[in-house]
Amino acid sequence: MANGLEWSELDDRAVDTARVLAADAVEKVGNGHPGTAISLAPVAYLLHQKVMRHDPADAKWLGRDRFILSVGHSSLTQYVQLYLGGYGLELDDIKALRTWGSKTPGHPEYGHTDGVEITTGPLGQGLASAVGFAYAARYERGLFDPEAAPGTSPFDHNIYVIAGDGDLQEGVTSEAASLAGHQELGNLIAIYDSNQISIEDDTDISFSEDVAMRYESYGWQVLEVDWKKTGNYVEDVAELNAAIEAAKAETTKPSMIILNTIIGWSSPGKQNTGGIHGSKLGADELAGLKTVLGFDPEEHFAVAPEVIEHSRKAVARGAETRKAWQASFDAWAAANPERKALFDRVEAQELPEGALEALPVFEPGESVATRAASGKVLAALGPIMPELWGGSADLAGSNNTTIPNSASFVPANHSTSTWTGDQYGRVLHFGIREHAMGSILNGIQLHGKTRSFGGTFLIFSDYMRPAVRLAALMNVPSIFVWTHDSIALGEDGPTHQPIEQLATLRAIPNLTMVRPADANEVSIAWHEILTRHEGPTGIALTRQNVPVLPRGGDFATHEQAAEGVRRGAYVLADTPTDALDVILIATGSEVQLAVEARERLAAEGVGARVVSAPSLEWFQEQTPEYRASVLPAEVTARVSVEAGLSLGWERYVGDRGRSVSIEHFGASASYEVLFEKFGITTDAVVAAARESLAN
Repeated sequence: MANGLEWSELDDRAVDTARVLAADAVEKVGNGHPGTAISLAPVAYLLHQKVMRHDPADAKWLGRDRFILSVGHSSLTQYVQLYLGGYGLELDDIKALRTWGSKTPGHPEYGHTDGVEITTGPLGQGLASAVGFAYAARYERGLFDPEAAPGTSPFDHNIYVIAGDGDLQEGVTSEAASLAGHQELGNLIAIYDSNQISIEDDTDISFSEDVAMRYESYGWQVLEVDWKKTGNYVEDVAELNAAIEAAKAETTKPSMIILNTIIGWSSPGKQNTGGIHGSKLGADELAGLKTVLGFDPEEHFAVAPEVIEHSRKAVARGAETRKAWQASFDAWAAANPERKALFDRVEAQELPEGALEALPVFEPGESVATRAASGKVLAALGPIMPELWGGSADLAGSNNTTIPNSASFVPANHSTSTWTGDQYGRVLHFGIREHAMGSILNGIQLHGKTRSFGGTFLIFSDYMRPAVRLAALMNVPSIFVWTHDSIALGEDGPTHQPIEQLATLRAIPNLTMVRPADANEVSIAWHEILTRHEGPTGIALTRQNVPVLPRGGDFATHEQAAEGVRRGAYVLADTPTDALDVILIATGSEVQLAVEARERLAAEGVGARVVSAPSLEWFQEQTPEYRASVLPAEVTARVSVEAGLSLGWERYVGDRGRSVSIEHFGASASYEVLFEKFGITTDAVVAAARESLAN
């Protein structure tokens, strides 16, 4: 025992077994990343067997510490520990690495393998999202147990990350790390595997900064463990454990433990080279590794019975840890019945009673920007949904993402004349860090079941796209609020005017885009978004005022429109003539143009139906019968109306249809001038309808 760490000869053998399993698995499949998994085996084993609070029998246990492998390409670093620790992976799963149908894909995939907290394919996303995990842990403690002394609450736990040189080079981690230091996230502990090797070999060719000084400047505690300091390589796990304990003791700063390692250590010929980073060792080198470690070179996937018996004791330890935690949780529940009721509702993913009734209703004839309507919805839901929190990337006033009368989620010492900080506040301030905002929102959703949102201009969704795609891939319900949704934002010009963004975001599988036509559609859209818990949603909102559309009479009633929004598209106003000749399908601020065109066409004896289509993804979920009731197949004259690319609308307008769209970049002028110059007008809709009818 050293520094309180119990470490036996069986632990050493388990670590060496992990190395060999990683090498064997990559050798068998013929591709992969063995080097880091080989050299990080003692680190991962220390965390999983000695440090982290977890229960292998239940990978979703609420009281667990979270582990994030930001170096996702080194998936075996995690898979082998899940096997050794009894999480459900068995030896055959390790043998099936990177093959069809296996539980061990090339990168860890959330929802696919028990014990994997997040999909960490693109480098940097794991460490950046870990900041979101740490945000959520603090916010949830504030919701349920704010008065408890530090370290005494059943909601207290740590977020552990293993990161590498690639993670530290990606810009998203710089954004997120800056926020982590600013937020004083003492529950976040990252171990940086500084092995100075990437695919192009020695990182000196591209990476020479002082990482320690950078993270200290961010406000992190930086600790260093150098296994090369003596001139001989010594894997001093006791020294690393002591650093982890020091990190746990620092509660006002996130901690970065810089661990100087040799990639592929123990591999006699390929250690410390790029050749072991992303390629199998080869038969001779694999045999050499096994010989050095005391394994039979002729055996593959060899696990001694006493080793697996020893490592699987983690299951019993987990059960004991959980039993003690459960007693603490039960005592909290008994002492806090109202908070326990909130906890149960949030865990059950239920909206509070009265949520639907609390939504604002807007009177036809008003003129309201949909971004403003969104702000009113958040203001109405905020008092009854304490689990709802969010903010923006330095655009609070433009995005309307501030829940009124709420403190900011930031330590009080960072309060300003405008914003009052509280460590348990609910207004998020990401600064001008859209990329990190997306990753942090994903981390919040992966950690627990609160509902968070983050806003910026739609054009800057481009900065967020990696995180948005991962949210869709992981099927987590992140909410992205994107305002200034077309060239109608006006004078800022083409750098700020989205043209292709709606189309390209719709191209991401499992991402829902919602573009409401008016303030009432915004209300229902938000309610629908909050009732859904699978897959991310982006809501696109106008800068400019748009009319609140009529309800009843020739138009859908409030009830019909509400149901229609939830279904993604609906008949807003049917043909006023005896025949249905053409269908006008529009989204967002352009729905009003379709409404006006319907009247103009009726005067010419042409029967036009106006379909408001706030979400094409929700519409595609509906039955064929419902979709046909909105867009009957026999009516082939159709027009789509949207101030963006027409790409994707072919599916709805068909060969005979026409699109009123913008196929080029914008310009700097008022939105009225831009719509006129670029043909986003009632006249253009009428002309397109005539063309479609004549085609």
